[in-house]
Amino acid sequence: MKKTRITDSHTRQKIFRAATEVFELKGYAGARMQEIADRAGINKALLHYYFRSKDQLFMAVFQVLLKKMFEKITAIFQADLSFKEKIRLFLDQHIDFLIKNPKLPMFLLNEMSVNPSITESIKETLHYGELRDMIYEKHSKELKGYGIRKSDMPQLMITVVSMSIFPFAAREMIAVMIPQMLDNRKFNSFMLERKEFAADFIFSALKHRKK
Repeated sequence: MKKTRITDSHTRQKIFRAATEVFELKGYAGARMQEIADRAGINKALLHYYFRSKDQLFMAVFQVLLKKMFEKITAIFQADLSFKEKIRLFLDQHIDFLIKNPKLPMFLLNEMSVNPSITESIKETLHYGELRDMIYEKHSKELKGYGIRKSDMPQLMITVVSMSIFPFAAREMIAVMIPQMLDNRKFNSFMLERKEFAADFIFSALKHRKK
């Protein structure tokens, strides 16, 4: 019985990895269950045993990736650190996550435009309002010191998140101006440098706002 559970878990992991690669590469519409099965090294009948339909598999992959990302964000902002330390840690870990899942931002943008259920799933998983209120309550003194009111929190949060997400979502457009960004090693090196640059830029801007 124990061996069966281990085998089931191993097969699910293979399917999940393969499905993630195919969905990120081709999107929901372009993905085929046969291709996912081939990439996972199993037959299509076994794939359907674990996931009855492409819809079911897609939502499983999407929700796991989203949950994993949100749990990292929540853990950072619940930690016993200053707001400045949390922003630096968020950019560090979020950029690392995106380097491992570079096609995720464009994948989400594309799928949200054609699949309304994706938007609902994001709302249910992210709990944006709770996260926003938690950050402000924990760091209201620091934030007020920068001239940030509670009503400014959406602007601040979007600014911070865009610092890490935008280069991945707009990579091909950036490469028109900076062709070396098409090289994965150079792009990843650029993003690793961006961790510190983005954090310094945010707090420099906040100090300027304070004045």
